[in-house]
Amino acid sequence: MAAALLTLTLLSIGGLAASFVLAIRSDTGASSHVGIAVFSTMLNLLAHSFMMFYLIGKGKAVREAAEEGGLQGDYAGRIAALRAPVFSRATAAMVVLMATAIIGASVDVGVMSRIPHAILAGVALAAQAHTLLAEVRALTGTARIVDDVNARLAGS
Repeated sequence: MAAALLTLTLLSIGGLAASFVLAIRSDTGASSHVGIAVFSTMLNLLAHSFMMFYLIGKGKAVREAAEEGGLQGDYAGRIAALRAPVFSRATAAMVVLMATAIIGASVDVGVMSRIPHAILAGVALAAQAHTLLAEVRALTGTARIVDDVNARLAGS
């Protein structure tokens, strides 16, 4: 599941980057930029939301397994510490991405200049990369905790 979530996130970020490149190129039409951007934005919002729910569920499962197995240790607290940066960064990245899309619609109908949209799109891509790093750290750290809990449960 973690690999699928990371793949979904990477695909969405790749689509956002491709859309950004299409927008910068002067010889391409806006329709391809808009089509890729809308699809990638929806995919990205889905990916980050699923990631947060996955981390919540993984923390709950580890907490319950540790309690049922009588294991001593703050496994749930360690997972909570790993997921905290994901929640804050993913939320910020999604807000910036949604603002970029809304302003992009304003650009499309001629209400706003392209400059604010382009700047916000760059910030959104940077936020996506920042969030992806936190997600990778959280998933790898959580996997180590799960392995530790499983090993201790198997040994008892």
